[in-house]
Amino acid sequence: MSEVLLVHGSCHGAWCWRDVIPALAALGHEARAIDLPGHGADTTPLAEVTLDAYADAILAALDRPAILVGHSMAGFAITAAAEKAPEKIAHLVYLCAYAPRSGVSLVEMRREAPRQPLLDALEKSADGQSFTVRPEAAAGVFYQDCPEEAVAFAVPRLCPQAIAPQAMPITLTDRSTSLPKSYIRCTEDGTIPYEYQVTMTEGWPEGSVEDMPTGHSPFFADPEGLAARLARIAERGR
Repeated sequence: MSEVLLVHGSCHGAWCWRDVIPALAALGHEARAIDLPGHGADTTPLAEVTLDAYADAILAALDRPAILVGHSMAGFAITAAAEKAPEKIAHLVYLCAYAPRSGVSLVEMRREAPRQPLLDALEKSADGQSFTVRPEAAAGVFYQDCPEEAVAFAVPRLCPQAIAPQAMPITLTDRSTSLPKSYIRCTEDGTIPYEYQVTMTEGWPEGSVEDMPTGHSPFFADPEGLAARLARIAERGR
């Protein structure tokens, strides 16, 4: 049995993993999800949300080495956690996520992508500290291949996303880069273009990258299939 900690992406919370956790449990793995600061049930003020705070929240949730799964922007969060305490992490899994480069922020990486499908769906707050996803646009960018029930569950739960952690460049060392890692690319992604996911994983070790035929939210579109992929990654790491 492996311990798996599931970390959500922008505007989401632990709630988005509701279907994956029991699917992983059915395969014999202990899975948990957390709310990053300022997300879900966590009440950290947006002005206090930083990439460092994300990393600390992840590490506080770990009491033994675990597989970290980071969705979308959480690619930065799990990597930042690995830089702080690699001994707490058995494997890094990037799920249609930003795979950080040293000295570059997530905002900069987003701008590098050949397309910006999310841009028109966003609204920036008046104080410039956060953005939200317009509810009428959320299904098209996040949930286009998800069951209607899941979309109805998810959209009202989307929260403002602090910009500060996404604008902070990250410095990578062998503390994170030496850890085992995997990437699950989503071929129908309506948020992070698939072709940019291909670019981010160029040169990764053979067998560490695989494609999943879903949009940006495989945790709703195919939770059993995602759980099976994560279970295989866990088995390979033993």
